[in-house]
Amino acid sequence: MVSPGVSNRSFRAVEPFEVNEDPVKLDEVLVRVLGKDGDKMLTDEVKWLTVTHKSFDHGRRGFNDRLAYLGKRIVGLQASLHMIAASTATPEPTRADQWGREPFEDPVLAGLAGLTLEKKQAVLDPKRMAQLASKYGMIPVLRWKPKSPKHFGASGVDVVLTHALYAIVGAVSLQKGGEVANRVCRERILGPLGLKA
Repeated sequence: MVSPGVSNRSFRAVEPFEVNEDPVKLDEVLVRVLGKDGDKMLTDEVKWLTVTHKSFDHGRRGFNDRLAYLGKRIVGLQASLHMIAASTATPEPTRADQWGREPFEDPVLAGLAGLTLEKKQAVLDPKRMAQLASKYGMIPVLRWKPKSPKHFGASGVDVVLTHALYAIVGAVSLQKGGEVANRVCRERILGPLGLKA
């Protein structure tokens, strides 16, 4: 007699995956991402937290979700502000109102026509962000557990890289303040993605 809940399936062997434990490699990546003295901007604990995905050690050591959320909002805001400031799009022409009213116009609001969801999504596409993170050399220092260590793409490396990049911006914001985070965002993320100041 077979007890309920026991199956006769064979389990897939778990392939070992080594993660970086060397703080020097992490510091080198942070210098590439944040610029000169980038390794000194964050505390050691926060440095490791920025590159730790929740799949690593089942999330027991902490992970970068909250930092990434904050960083994504900062990067999104800076991208929006840049698109508004750099917009050459003209707003829709106003139609004559039957009561003779004129809509409010202000030069500050003139750039809103250039800010569209499609443009913003094209700039902040996760694949483009992941390519930028790869260019900075972040893959070897990520702390995560891929589904298949031989096939990072199928394991979602793009999402993990994007998350880590956002987490670095969020951590800089908390450790050094919004002004430094905005500068890092504009110079080290948006600039290489094509939004020049």
